[in-house]
Amino acid sequence: MSDAKISNIQVSVDSAYIASSSEPEAARYVFAYSITIKNTGDIEAQLITRHWVITDANGKTQEVHGEGVVGEQPHIQPGESFEYTSGTIIETSVGAMQGSYDMVDSEGKKFTAIIPPFSLSIPRTLH
Repeated sequence: MSDAKISNIQVSVDSAYIASSSEPEAARYVFAYSITIKNTGDIEAQLITRHWVITDANGKTQEVHGEGVVGEQPHIQPGESFEYTSGTIIETSVGAMQGSYDMVDSEGKKFTAIIPPFSLSIPRTLH
């Protein structure tokens, strides 16, 4: 699990290889990642946009920008968390992801919450 805390927002990530959806012979490796975004501050924060950088073992990089996450722009109250699961596909059995969320607090202050780098790997590939 990766974990980072910036601007009273703590982001934790767990990733898993999805063998049933992957096709290694076609260089298609599917991974799910579960994110927990916790507001450790004392005012509400809303997630507005996301930015992901996904890199496979060949150095191929994909960037993803978009509004919200899983169709939502969640408001996260102080002491509360928002959790979701999504996925990505890469061409190698090992890769990495990292990124950020653009957020705004209830006072209108914009800030960025960092998503720490985390590994994508099939079981027994990395030690």
